[in-house]
Amino acid sequence: MESAILAKCSCAMTGPSAAATSSSSSDHQRPLLNHYPCSISSSIGTSTFTIADRGSHRRTFLTLRCSTTSSSDKDKGNGIDALQVPSPRPEKGSVVGADDLMKLFNDAQQNMLYLSKQRVTAMENLDKVEREKTLLLARVAQLEAENEASSAGCEVLQKKLKSIEDELQMQVQGGDWAVGDKVSKKKMDPASLWSELNLTIDSLVLKGKIDVGQATLLRGLVLNRDARAAEVFSTLRSIGDNELIGGLLALLDPNRRHSLHIVHICTEMAPLTELGTLGNFVTCLSRALRRKGNLVEVILPKYASMDLSCVCNPIQLEANFRSYFDGTWHNNKIWTGILYGVAITLIDPSHSKKFFSRQHVYDYEDDFERFTYFSRAALDYIIKAAKRPDILHIHNWQTAAVAPLFWDNFASQGLGQTRILFTCHDLSSQYLHEPHKLALCGLNPGQLHRIDRLQDNSEPRLVNLVKGGIVYSNKVTTVSPTYAHDLLTKELGQGLESTFQIHKNKFVGILNGLDESKWDPQKDRYLPCTYGIEDFSGKRKCKEELLKRLGFSSLNLSIPLVGCIAADLSDSELNILEDILNLKSSQQAQFVFAGGSKNPRIQTLLETIEPSQKDMKSQLVTNYDEALIHLVVAASDILICLTFSEPTYQTPLIAMKYGTIPVARSVYGLSGCVIDAEDQSSRMSERTGYTFVSQKYILKKKYMREGVAKSFPYFTKCLF
Repeated sequence: MESAILAKCSCAMTGPSAAATSSSSSDHQRPLLNHYPCSISSSIGTSTFTIADRGSHRRTFLTLRCSTTSSSDKDKGNGIDALQVPSPRPEKGSVVGADDLMKLFNDAQQNMLYLSKQRVTAMENLDKVEREKTLLLARVAQLEAENEASSAGCEVLQKKLKSIEDELQMQVQGGDWAVGDKVSKKKMDPASLWSELNLTIDSLVLKGKIDVGQATLLRGLVLNRDARAAEVFSTLRSIGDNELIGGLLALLDPNRRHSLHIVHICTEMAPLTELGTLGNFVTCLSRALRRKGNLVEVILPKYASMDLSCVCNPIQLEANFRSYFDGTWHNNKIWTGILYGVAITLIDPSHSKKFFSRQHVYDYEDDFERFTYFSRAALDYIIKAAKRPDILHIHNWQTAAVAPLFWDNFASQGLGQTRILFTCHDLSSQYLHEPHKLALCGLNPGQLHRIDRLQDNSEPRLVNLVKGGIVYSNKVTTVSPTYAHDLLTKELGQGLESTFQIHKNKFVGILNGLDESKWDPQKDRYLPCTYGIEDFSGKRKCKEELLKRLGFSSLNLSIPLVGCIAADLSDSELNILEDILNLKSSQQAQFVFAGGSKNPRIQTLLETIEPSQKDMKSQLVTNYDEALIHLVVAASDILICLTFSEPTYQTPLIAMKYGTIPVARSVYGLSGCVIDAEDQSSRMSERTGYTFVSQKYILKKKYMREGVAKSFPYFTKCLF
């Protein structure tokens, strides 16, 4: 017998109403469940239906002859061919109409079919709602993971997504969820980054924005779980199709260089250790290089003051390694972790002098020994860990010894393809020492104490580590083309101008940039009200909030508010802070100085200035407060860039990003960024602030006053 069998009632009727039966069965209107006040009972086969009329208490017995038919006969009428009433025995005085009986039967059958269909539909809808709910929860979890990983990087993104997928696999694919009083088992594929990317590729093909060949190659990246594709998709998909297509197709360019393995050997990385701009520079550059698809690592000393709470999964490795110093091999502990998607390695020496288990980072008498030990230990670790980086990037004098060490001792140990990049962030700090100290880390003083190598140009009896970094590196960079040009001159070359001249073919200046993930008024989490170029009203609200918070006597927003971020200053720069504060007596302006510093020495000096300068027209905040620094930048109308010795100082760039007029130097890394408001060679739309030509010009109290004062009418003209 066939699997799909319907019970079709075929009835022989002795009475005149077969035609009426067929007619009534063609009525497809929605049945009424209580159309007749009757109760119906039936069974398949030869069935007896009992019709009980509740009103008259009459009872009629009908015998139905039922036959089985295939599903192909299902659509022939309503399934009733004839009705036979053998020997009806109605009670005395009762009359039963065949039309009424058949209509009653047909309506009952329709009701049962309708109820069954509605039940199936309801169960399907309930299942659909549960599936959509589960998918929505999966999508929310994925978006949270992507948002978290956008600052932590592709590696963390993949870990988080895999964790979510594994959890959903357990909860959804092989798991159960309640449906009413039952438990239903369903298999599902939760949404994921790769699935979305695959669907996006489909959409771009259908829109005609990419061709079939390009789509095939992009799907190859999806199949291979290419981290670069994930990074591009996560970053650009919310911007627009054109930007996303450009980013994805760039990954397919056959002329595109292969990814590089880059290892930074340095002494600072924000926010682990951030005393100047070096730490921020290393962090921003590492993140940018990683976003380009490169493998980036950073090797640092493990300072006692280091806070590892910002590091993802910090681990102390069980295995130690040994490094050479002062004729002996010393044990070192290793810590690893992930910071913004960048792998970091911290070296903790087990040396009797406790080189990095101290309160401060710099300014010790044995700094030469401390950082040459670290430079040698970093190279020993690279060899021990069997790393083969393409580039070793070293910074300032503290790790400049890596360059001669590498070529004299390590290039022959499997690192012949590695190249050295040396960045001079600021040449005002050069470390000179006796030549014999070079032997501590394994260098040969006799070979290196020569004028064409490490011998200092001004102090021939000493060696200069910065000069060694310049001579022994494959490429030398600094923070701007202007600063690179300045270093070739006798006036600004800091005694190394002749060395730069000799090696000028490998010397290049790269304009410094700004980390917009941290400094952006449109999404700054520290601001009470964000704002942008399209809507500037939030800046006024920030100004009002700052004036209230610091207790200024006047909340008049038309009075210029002059801000200054003085977190990292030299002693000479601190001396002119009081001169700038005195401007309040000669100008109708209010002043606020966020002078808190992470450097204890600077913090102490700032606290000595505070009592004599604090009044109702100026406020000097000596406690380091990240949120307040952001608010000062956003609220100020004019921002004084007080640091003159640090060429990579980013305050002017931050000021311009927040719509604040910067007053800054025109030399070093700032040249080309801040265009003077009175520069007649530039269009008015290109002028961004006020600049000064030289350090001596700025340090004169008279010109400092004039420089800040002339920005007041410019502020009034622009803002009001």
